[in-house]
Amino acid sequence: MEIVVRIFLIIASLILIASILLQSGKSAGLSGEIAGGAESIWGKNKGRSYESKLEKATAASAIIFVIASLILVAIQ
Repeated sequence: MEIVVRIFLIIASLILIASILLQSGKSAGLSGEIAGGAESIWGKNKGRSYESKLEKATAASAIIFVIASLILVAIQ
């Protein structure tokens, strides 16, 4: 049981690290708005869907990480 929880913890932590590093900063969008933005509407929607997928992956892996950590502490 402990090995399975540790595997979930390692996988969740790797996904959490990768999804945080792949996200762009919130201030990056402001410069595009001021400069006029050369992207079309479709390009913006594509970027938003990619960013929303990363945000969902970050939230899910953070929840799994916390739950796996709590279970691991309770087992030990």
